[in-house]
Amino acid sequence: MSRAEQPSRRTVLAVAVAAAVAGGTGTATAAGATARAEPDETAGRPVDNHAWITWSDWRAGTAEGARAVAGSRPGIVIGAPAGTTEYTDPHTGTTATWEYATWTAPVHPLAVPSTEVIASWNAHTPAGTWIQIELQGTYSDGTATPWYVMGRWAAGDGDIKRTSVDDQTDGRSTVWTDTFAIDDPSTGLRLAAYRLRLTLYRKPGAKNTPTVWRLGAMGSDVPDRFTVPASTPGLTRELIVPRYSQEIHKGQYPEYDNGGEAWCSPTSSQMIIEYWGGRLTQEQLSWVDPSYADPQVCHAARYTYDYQYAGCGNWPFNAAYAATFKDLQGVVTRLGSLTDLETLIVAGIPAITSQSFLKEELTGAGYGTSGHLMTVIGFTAEGDVIANDPASPDDAAVRRVYKRREWENIWLRTKRYNASGKVVSGTGGVCYLYFPACPTPRQRKALAAVGVR
Repeated sequence: MSRAEQPSRRTVLAVAVAAAVAGGTGTATAAGATARAEPDETAGRPVDNHAWITWSDWRAGTAEGARAVAGSRPGIVIGAPAGTTEYTDPHTGTTATWEYATWTAPVHPLAVPSTEVIASWNAHTPAGTWIQIELQGTYSDGTATPWYVMGRWAAGDGDIKRTSVDDQTDGRSTVWTDTFAIDDPSTGLRLAAYRLRLTLYRKPGAKNTPTVWRLGAMGSDVPDRFTVPASTPGLTRELIVPRYSQEIHKGQYPEYDNGGEAWCSPTSSQMIIEYWGGRLTQEQLSWVDPSYADPQVCHAARYTYDYQYAGCGNWPFNAAYAATFKDLQGVVTRLGSLTDLETLIVAGIPAITSQSFLKEELTGAGYGTSGHLMTVIGFTAEGDVIANDPASPDDAAVRRVYKRREWENIWLRTKRYNASGKVVSGTGGVCYLYFPACPTPRQRKALAAVGVR
């Protein structure tokens, strides 16, 4: 699990805001799959997930030194650089000069005036390149936020150390690692609109360039709640997803968040990546001690690691890591119910969900956690959740069945009591979705039904 029963950035965030269909791969199998009536689209959802992904999208932004490229995956690259700048890496102390270009998205009015916003992106960053993602918002009173850095990212770690940026606030909103949050939602203040700015960097005189295929953000205003309404089971299906335990990696590579015991996020990511056919080569894994089982989990931990947060649980960094695999894309979003997850599962799309709970709140888990990621891979005939839980003693024990009502509540609530009786945060339905760069019509329809383009 991730930092079990320790204060997490989600707990810190909660204190700060306390006032406040069968498309899929050949590995997917169905057992009596039954789909409910077609779900409504996204009307009434407390979430707005928007992304720029098409040629027209990229052409609609404002470019300085960047240019749009067409193809099966349109994107943004460096054209004629806008200039050079120096960047001192706070984690190495190294100062280097970089050419740069920028692309700024049009203003996106939020369909849901939001208390939180999480950006995500999919990109290729060859050696000698990296990207920065920023957000500037307009509050509901018409005033503006500063430009906030939502991430400095590279697929590798040889040029810069990928990092979030702490201590970003204007006294009304704050960035907590990967999440923009209104400081005091009880005042009624919300983020009404935002724009994103992408800066692409490369070594001076180089010809290679980062390529960004997807850029977006999820805004949400999930109401405070300790419990959520129960959903009605509507699906019996299980997807066949690789099973990996984070626990067998205890003590391995402690420089990445103290080793495998905290690697729930990259372990979950690697399971879903491999479900979609993503594989690492022997050359890519050559740095891992050959005596370690499942070396791809060690690799995922290294390449999702956030050097500022000092952990592997940065949500958009995990989605970006997934998209480094051929023909995959990843997003961070919030879902509203297990019905949403059923809609995805029937289309062959598993999900990685974030939840926190006491040991006694989830029958059969055997542990409590302040923040933990699992993969949801299906539902039993009774409607219970089938999850690959990386907090299992070994790979063979990873597949778990959890009671529907318990699981639904610990995932969707925004408030909970910790072991000391203190009110702390719940994640309010946060999940990562990884899916093909070119979804099938059925997959596309399922994603649209849960608000993802």
